[in-house]
Amino acid sequence: MDKPTPLLRVFELLDLVCATGQPFSLADAVRSSGWPKPSVHRMLGQLEAGGLITREPGGRLYAPAARLVRLAENVLSADTRRGVRHAVLRQLVSQVGESCNLTALSGTDVMYLDRVESAFPLRMELKAGTRVPIHCSASGKLFLAHMAEQARAALLESLPLPRYTATTLTERRALEEELAQIIRQGYAVDAEEFVDGLVCVAVPVLQAGSRTVRTAVALQAPAARMPLQQALQHVPQLLEAATAMGRTLVG
Repeated sequence: MDKPTPLLRVFELLDLVCATGQPFSLADAVRSSGWPKPSVHRMLGQLEAGGLITREPGGRLYAPAARLVRLAENVLSADTRRGVRHAVLRQLVSQVGESCNLTALSGTDVMYLDRVESAFPLRMELKAGTRVPIHCSASGKLFLAHMAEQARAALLESLPLPRYTATTLTERRALEEELAQIIRQGYAVDAEEFVDGLVCVAVPVLQAGSRTVRTAVALQAPAARMPLQQALQHVPQLLEAATAMGRTLVG
């Protein structure tokens, strides 16, 4: 087998260090790659100069930069398996009768990768690429709940928790209590916490052979038409759709 080119070697290092899902140091990168420290230091410098990684406050730790996040989002949106995932969402909407979406964590926001609207005239249209807050959306709380404890603590320490409605959780302790409940029950809810009159239920999408939660499937509906307790009755269909989504993430 041919030896990897310098460019591919740089991307191999990027893949290794980003797989941890948390900021990393030069020592971490050397340990993960097994390569000489001077080589790793040079490659990290190239990635930083290219705007793909950035230094955290203090200068010792690196993290993915906005350019790398945009690249990942574009790849996900253009994935050849998107058609299969869209078909899964269409089938789910036909079962539950309300709008459904596929979301991913993007920085400190939740981004809509895909969405299928219900046939009702009363609905909130949110197109692919739309971003919503992490602390008051069902998918966002789901991602927070499944984060590594250290990464979640660091994020919540720096993240403002603005109030959007009367039910938005703006106290960290209350939010953490709900995150623990999400892990126990296997789903997350938005009880009119982001938009008055709008409820949402989200479940995790797991890639085969992994416990990492990178995407979520969610049902969203006007509370006047589908109260939250009624939406929760569709958790089995959401989990079935999430399993189908997970199969498209293999490899």
